[in-house]
Amino acid sequence: MPNLGAPELIIIALVILLLFGATRLPKLGKSMGQSIRGFKQGLNEDTDDEIVDVKRDATAESKDEDVKVS
Repeated sequence: MPNLGAPELIIIALVILLLFGATRLPKLGKSMGQSIRGFKQGLNEDTDDEIVDVKRDATAESKDEDVKVS
């Protein structure tokens, strides 16, 4: 992908402004921010659930080994 300089970014911003209009841009930005935040929270929840499952499995295995040793 070629490097984008200031003139190219300004042209892209103007095209976006023309397509969506000045009144819809803040709503669009807010919506995108909320979507990204929700996606990150979903990833963190999945990771936390996996960590809890691994810890639960590890404690169950250690209890099984303690019972076998006794």
